[in-house]
Amino acid sequence: MAYESGDLDATLAAAAGDDPALLGELRGAFVESAEKQLDLLKRSRCDGNWTVAAMRLKGLAASFHAEELLLAAENALEAAPGEPAAIRNIEHVLARFSGKVSSPFGV
Repeated sequence: MAYESGDLDATLAAAAGDDPALLGELRGAFVESAEKQLDLLKRSRCDGNWTVAAMRLKGLAASFHAEELLLAAENALEAAPGEPAAIRNIEHVLARFSGKVSSPFGV
């Protein structure tokens, strides 16, 4: 799947207007919130907690039009609680959103 942050970037830009500092703060807040939900997902010890954390992550992604994160959260909802592949997928998406990893396609 190719990485596409256009919708997320457009949503953040619409909220920040012409203020690059605010844009950076909004992106940071988005990533921080998503990482918090990922942490809760990783620490889930029951189906209910896993589902709640994945739903919160999905809601956050939908609110900001972060399609790739939305798909990763949906995959987590369909996976068994604690599924390492689901967690790694979300980690990878968040790493790219925060600029820690580039896309495998160079995009």
